[in-house]
Amino acid sequence: MPPSASTQRFIAHKLLSLPAPILRLMSGGGVVYQGGRTLDPRIQFLAAQARNAPPMQVLTPPDARAASAGGIALVTGDPEPGVRVESLTIEGPAGAIPARAYRPEAQAPDAPLLVYAHMGGGVIGDLDTCHTFCTILAKVARAPVISVDYRLAPEHRFPTGLEDMLAAVRWGRDNADRFGAPKGAVAVGGDSMGGGFAATVCQALRKAKEPQPALQLLIYPWVDVACESASMTIYGESYPLTRALLDWFAAHYMGAADHPSDPRLSPLAEPDLAGLAPAVVVTAGFDPLVDQGEAYARKLKAAGVPVAYRCYDSLSHGFTAFTGAVPCADVACREIAGLVREGFEGRIA
Repeated sequence: MPPSASTQRFIAHKLLSLPAPILRLMSGGGVVYQGGRTLDPRIQFLAAQARNAPPMQVLTPPDARAASAGGIALVTGDPEPGVRVESLTIEGPAGAIPARAYRPEAQAPDAPLLVYAHMGGGVIGDLDTCHTFCTILAKVARAPVISVDYRLAPEHRFPTGLEDMLAAVRWGRDNADRFGAPKGAVAVGGDSMGGGFAATVCQALRKAKEPQPALQLLIYPWVDVACESASMTIYGESYPLTRALLDWFAAHYMGAADHPSDPRLSPLAEPDLAGLAPAVVVTAGFDPLVDQGEAYARKLKAAGVPVAYRCYDSLSHGFTAFTGAVPCADVACREIAGLVREGFEGRIA
């Protein structure tokens, strides 16, 4: 009989608490150094273990979702104490969208409602993917957070998930005071595909001549689905996101008539970013997407948008889910939430 999920999680956390030299030895080698960056030894160990399993891109989407959920359950941290969690539904373009609200005990009365989109390439992920991170965001930023379970491809291809997120942000704006935020005060955020959604939502609201969110939080965002930057090669075999997996996501997410130059797919392709919401942009060093996240931050800054940019060089894509196993990831998540709070206070230049 295989060990229970809780037992597997306990074993994983114990293994990952071993000293760095032992973890590197158990990973089959020394220090991993690429592109001027050194990989965290715990992520190096996780990458070595992942090589024993089939790559996600050979799985069906349902199997990939199950594999991702199982992997995240092993490495995520415990939810933050002092944060109340509530399940709810949001009115979407095709009916109710499941969501989860987070309310910190020490909520700041001036903090907007942050509407958040999880990672997963538009194909995998759910409300549990970013559950612990959302509790960190709520507690440290002292703000209410709503995590959105938008529809996934290939059952619901582009632009369905994006339309769900846009509807969720508008719903959040109309209902912010229900969660203790000032009336009409909303922010938007997400990681990976969710970060791309957040960027695109801001562009869509500007196009519709609607108010901008108070802040956009873009964590290792996928903002160019046809990117050919250096990081796509240097870190194209990194754990857990590879170039091949990005291609698999895109093939399931996009339809035959969709073009990567569409700013709704690649917000980096939008020529004019002036007037968009202040931004916190975060990248991970060992990530094929690191160059495009940095490029979007630079482009926002050049357009006059206040931007706080951080790159966590030793971490990999998906680190917001590693808070229970990788101490540097936990620290990074708390720093990001602190930057969000600074953004809410107008302290991003």
